Amino acid sequence: MNRNLRNAIVAFLAPLPSIVFYLFFLRNYSSTSDSELSYIHSWCLSHPLLLANLLFFFNVNVLFWVIGLLQSSHWMIDVYWTVIPVMLVHYFALHPSGHYNKWRSMIVITLTWIWSIRLTHNYFRRENWEWGAREDWRFNDLRKQYGKHWWWLSFFSVYVSQQIFLIGICLPLYIIHSIDAPLNIWDLVSSAICLTGIVMAYYADTQLHEFVTGNQKLKEQGKPKIPNLDTGLWHYSRHPNYLGEQLWWWGLVIFAWNLGQGWTLIGSLVNTLCLVYVTILVERRMVKQEYRAEAYRAYQKTTSVWIPWFKSHPAVAKDKNT
Repeated sequence: MNRNLRNAIVAFLAPLPSIVFYLFFLRNYSSTSDSELSYIHSWCLSHPLLLANLLFFFNVNVLFWVIGLLQSSHWMIDVYWTVIPVMLVHYFALHPSGHYNKWRSMIVITLTWIWSIRLTHNYFRRENWEWGAREDWRFNDLRKQYGKHWWWLSFFSVYVSQQIFLIGICLPLYIIHSIDAPLNIWDLVSSAICLTGIVMAYYADTQLHEFVTGNQKLKEQGKPKIPNLDTGLWHYSRHPNYLGEQLWWWGLVIFAWNLGQGWTLIGSLVNTLCLVYVTILVERRMVKQEYRAEAYRAYQKTTSVWIPWFKSHPAVAKDKNT
């Protein structure tokens, strides 16, 4: 069995413990006569958010971590970053304690599927349609930094941190399926922001993929690579893909705010702050690459970081002064 097929099987089987447990709960929560099982089902019925966290902890944090140690690669969390929100939105929609507007639920579930398909497609396109070809470069850097301690530190830095981020940014999905209120204009605004983010991220990632693919072909032909992507959305923003992703999550926050639960912004706020840090890491990495360092520094001086805007031209002004 080749590695690609093996990793695909592992990825499909990995979430089964949580899925089987939840389906068993849904089928038996109201009919069990065993006192211990009755207590467990009662607790699961009364604490949907805590149950989601417990399932995440044991199935993702613990099981995925063990699999990552056995494979010496924590690649699988990247794949499931695109899938877990879909699992969570259906979890909240199916939970017996759910109380919500069915039309709003249908809108959000559909948007979440579109977001997930888009991001999953981009992941596998980037990885040449292979399962587990490599792990995130940031994990590689941490592995080198912490050496022999990485095996246990990875549990916290890769998995526990992902639980905080993912459960946090998915809090609006919980709120949407906890409060029943009529649709209004803000649902339309939220949907428009979410769709704008998805479309922006799709085009930005597609333009980046075409740029990287083109550079690979130039390298194979022995020609110099183009140092920097400065066309399409990337002409107006250095990280339009990041902006699109943020619009998606903040659009979900508006859904929850419209239901009187603005506190759910905490997840997206933390995620945005983390992405600011990731942006800094990415840009430091870019300027360390000799063939593109000079071009990227010039790009930084003329192009907005996230928010698309018209270019400034300090180099042109300098030439005129000279």
